[in-house]
Amino acid sequence: MNKNSSNIMALTPNTSNKRETVCIFGTGDFGRALGYKMIQSGYPVVFGSRSTQISSLIPKDAEVLSHTEAAQKAAIIIIAIQRQHYNFLAPLAEVLHGKVLVDVSNNLKINQYPESNAEYLAQLVPGAKVVKAFNTVSAWALQSGTLDASRQVFVCGDDMEAKQMVMDIVRALGLTPLDQGSLLAAQEIENYPLQLFPMWKFPILLSLGLTTFFFFYCLTRDVIYNYVNENKNFSFFIAISIPNRICPILALILLALVYLPGVLAAIIQLYRGTKYRRFPDWLDKWMLCRKQLGLVALAFASLHVLYTLIIPIRSFVRWRISSITVSQALNNKTEPLNVTNAWISDSYLALGILGFFLFVLLGITSLPSVSNNVNWREFRFVQSKLGYLTLILCTAHTLVYGGKQFLSPSAYRWYLPSAYMLSLIVPCIVLVVKFVLVFPCLDKPLTRIRQGWERKPQYSE
Repeated sequence: MNKNSSNIMALTPNTSNKRETVCIFGTGDFGRALGYKMIQSGYPVVFGSRSTQISSLIPKDAEVLSHTEAAQKAAIIIIAIQRQHYNFLAPLAEVLHGKVLVDVSNNLKINQYPESNAEYLAQLVPGAKVVKAFNTVSAWALQSGTLDASRQVFVCGDDMEAKQMVMDIVRALGLTPLDQGSLLAAQEIENYPLQLFPMWKFPILLSLGLTTFFFFYCLTRDVIYNYVNENKNFSFFIAISIPNRICPILALILLALVYLPGVLAAIIQLYRGTKYRRFPDWLDKWMLCRKQLGLVALAFASLHVLYTLIIPIRSFVRWRISSITVSQALNNKTEPLNVTNAWISDSYLALGILGFFLFVLLGITSLPSVSNNVNWREFRFVQSKLGYLTLILCTAHTLVYGGKQFLSPSAYRWYLPSAYMLSLIVPCIVLVVKFVLVFPCLDKPLTRIRQGWERKPQYSE
């Protein structure tokens, strides 16, 4: 069979009825779902099974034959069977010689076997051309058509022509193939579906740790202190007041942590005088999860906005306002407008609104659908220049909120400063160091280093 012609057929529209027959070994959930999807895309499908009896679960336009007969009718065979059942393929080695075998299997845990399932399949049937694909797509997604969350299909294999044939099928099914290289990449591809948010682990654990710390810190200052020293029960602060302190604190710290690794990387490059040496592993991992850190920070900032919007309807706030009003009426005295406090309040709110707007803009531009439509310079301008502007506005928002409290003894309960003061440490460090790095005496050599210049071209590890 002419394989070049099969590639052309795989790229033709679905209106063509002349697609190459595809064989599927296995009539389980995934095999049936994939076969049904292929039939919808115009592919003739034949199932290879131990039992040739037609089941009502099998797509009605598909044939069901023995493994040998089914393999003889197709050049591409999809192995939709678990690894522990691969042994039946060894007697079929002669029939499968020269065929394209697509391994779609997954394991129950990461690195369950010394070699990948695809490599094991290649050893079992040495004359076949093994390609790893489709293991990141679920049977449910294929059946329901909800492929938005799993549209990418990782593909790897040693034979370029076989890999291209499989990628053509992937495209015909409305999916996006991603060439991951040789079959050596199969182990990583098989581990991918078993990983639970791998890039989110550090941001989430860090957020949980900081949230726990600041919760008990605020609980000590705002609830326990008032109960012990003033015999006041402010335990209801746990519902709204304390979360509304924690959320902006976490948003500001995490936003600063997005830009801190970039600052540290610049210092390391200046010290080394080259960009051709690897950063420490901890810094590499930190830089890779900056997007996730930023999105978690945006989530906390959004919660802060929601909590702030409900402040006027809180019972405690309405009671405090009515108490002040009644007190002024009884004393027959009206407090005049304090223009200074009005300026501080409006400035604090304005900085918060502008900071949150840019925060949302950063989040939107980090989405693949948006970032794919801007060039690198535009993306860098938004994420770097506007990102630092966001950090400046949010830091200023926090400073204006409680600038007077730094020198107020009442702000230090049990010698503990207000939590928002702690939140300013990391952002201020980042902004100060970044300001220093902007000086021409440091910015020019750093720019040259990032363009490829080396202080000592011959360096030793």
